[in-house]
Order: sequence, then C-alpha cells, then structure tokens
Amino acid sequence: MQTLEPYDVVILGAGAAGLLCAATAGKRGRRVLLLDKADKIGKKILISGGGRCNFTNLHVNPAAYLSQNPHFCKSALARYTPADFLDLMRKHSLSWHEKTLGQLFCDQKAPAIVEMLWAECRDAGVHLRLNTEIQAISRATERFHLQTTQGAFQTTALVIATGGPSIPRMGATDFGIHVAKQFGLKNIPFSPALVPFTFTQTMLDGLFAGLAGVSTPVAVSCGEGYFREDMLFTHRGLSGPAMLQISSYWQKGAAVQIDLLPGRDALSWLQTLQKQRPKAELKTVLADVLPNRLAQRLCETVFPNRPLGQYGDKLLQSIAEQLHAWELTPAGTEGMRTAEVSLGGVDTRELSSKTLEARHVPGLYFIGETVDVTGWLGGYNFQWAWASGWCAGQYV
Repeated sequence: MQTLEPYDVVILGAGAAGLLCAATAGKRGRRVLLLDKADKIGKKILISGGGRCNFTNLHVNPAAYLSQNPHFCKSALARYTPADFLDLMRKHSLSWHEKTLGQLFCDQKAPAIVEMLWAECRDAGVHLRLNTEIQAISRATERFHLQTTQGAFQTTALVIATGGPSIPRMGATDFGIHVAKQFGLKNIPFSPALVPFTFTQTMLDGLFAGLAGVSTPVAVSCGEGYFREDMLFTHRGLSGPAMLQISSYWQKGAAVQIDLLPGRDALSWLQTLQKQRPKAELKTVLADVLPNRLAQRLCETVFPNRPLGQYGDKLLQSIAEQLHAWELTPAGTEGMRTAEVSLGGVDTRELSSKTLEARHVPGLYFIGETVDVTGWLGGYNFQWAWASGWCAGQYV
C-alpha cells in the first residue's frame, strides 16, 4: 500500500478520551490523525444517559475509581478537573444542570458535546478518518507504522483510546489490550462493570415473582462498596443505580447486602407500631414504607405475616435485622452486553501517571477506558476520559 505522509500523533479511537486528546495535541502544533473504525465519532457519548449525556460529576475524587493501583488516577484527575471541562462548555455556549449526587447533564444533549469536541479538533487542525480498520501495527526506528483499510500511516506518538469491550453493539472491543500485549505490557482482564445482576430461574419464579418494574431506595453493600440509591427489579434480576454501582465490587458467588429501610431504625419503628396498631398485619405496615408489591412478596416468602401484636421480641428483632441486611446472592450479571463500562485494562504500573505513556515503549500512550481505571456511575468515567486524554495530549 502507498505510505502516506507521516504524522506527529496518531490516535486510535474517536471517543471521549481520543477526541479531547486530539484537540489538546493539535493546539500544541502537533500534526494529529484521529482514526476510528466506526462511521461517526463519539458513539458512546451519544448514547450516554439516554442521549442526555451525564458528562461529569461535581464530586469527582480518586476514591470513586476502581483500579489495582488506586493512586494512579490522582495525577490526571487533579490536573484536568470538572471545572476545566465546564470552562470548555462555556466557551461553546453550552449549559448544564445538576441532577442527584452531583451528576451534571448537558442541556443541549449529547450531540452538542460531540460537536463541541469536534469543533475543538477541527480548530486544532486534526485530521479524521472514519470507517478505518487497523490491520497491523509495528514499530521501527522510533516510529510506529500502521497498516489500515485506508492505507498506511506512520507516527512518532501512538495513542490507544479504543475503550473497553462494554456494549459491543456499539462496536466496542478489547482491541487496546491486544496492542498492549503486542508491546509487552501487562494487563488486567476486562470484566463487566456498572451492570445489572441476574438471578436463577428458581429465584425469579419464587422470591422475585411479580416484582419486575418495582423500584425502591436502598443502601447496598458488597466488599468495599457501599451505595445509597434506587434499586429496580427486572425480569432477569436486579438493576437500578444502586445495583449498577455495587456490581463493580461484586465477585461471583458473593452476596450483596441490601438495606431496604436506609435511614430508619426498623426495630424501633416496628416496636412503636406494635403498641399503636397491634392488629395491623406486617404486610400492611411494610406497604407504608416499601412499594406495595414488594411488601406483599416479602411477607409471602421471607417473613411470616401476622398481626404485629402476635410477634415475640426475638422474631420482631429478626425481621428488623433482615430489613436492614437482606442478603441476596446473584447468579451473575448481564455481562458486557449491557455493562456501561468494563473493569480492567492496561496495567497502570506499565504507564506514567503524568503522561499516560508506556514506561518501556517510548511514544506509546493509553488513555480512557483502555486503562485499568473504572469510575462510579454518574459522570465519573467521562471525567477520567477527559482527564487522561488531556494529560496525554500535553505530551504526545
């Protein structure tokens, strides 16, 4: 194939991290080529938050990120903050609003974010080629050579911003891991994160029967994770923000512990009602604080239902304890098909936290979800994409 003129920087992946990296490098006068196998840029941005784009979070901090090296993300997150991205949005006359827990959404929706990033790239002279498959990558004389379906390219700096394998219908793959392996970098195998739980058919036909669509606020914990958000019953198991969050901390075979009455002392509440309404059945009073269908189901499958006055102290205490610590063991998760992001990626010990460059392969950079840094639900993963992309863009 014909060898095209060389570039200073070639970035693989025109998603959140790749776009901001390209714009940042281009503004430094670097000759940048952005390649993507898709037919449009920013595909995952466009579906974010149902198209509303939860682009960052006001409460971003390193504790909200999972990694085998939890300190790695601190440098990038400190140097490119949510305030920096908001400045960029102001420059393009975009506005936003805050929802729960510091989540920021773009008023003009996801396409406006993509257009803003592309305008930055365009102004910085970035070259873009879509529908481009990478066939081979090699390195010689301090330059990387790329063979693609649209010709051959060479560059002194190669940035891998191809993301992880979550949501494969969007074209997501584990391509970045294969590049890392080719150049001898260690990796943490990808696994689904921010993903709904599935349960056995026995559980679905029994305990969960008739609960699909029921949502309730809970506090859920598993391992080192603890979240207080909504839980949603589905036809296959449990979802909702609380379950998506805790899924990142779950290991197969582990139980998740669910507090159905967060912020309430269940025992004191039940003891008070026992005195005030001794003839009221448990399912009746539970329906005052839980969705009716869930209250009924719990009293059919978990708790003995009877008038409150008929419960002894020990049984009432046991019910209260279970309301605060209902243990369920998922069979698995929905997998990469519906996972919002993936855990794992290039081992961060292989990279510089300052530049995102491979320590032993000069000129090779990994950013965004390709790296073993995974944030909570609520804009955290976009902020990692912006921060890691910007930081690499300063050095490529």
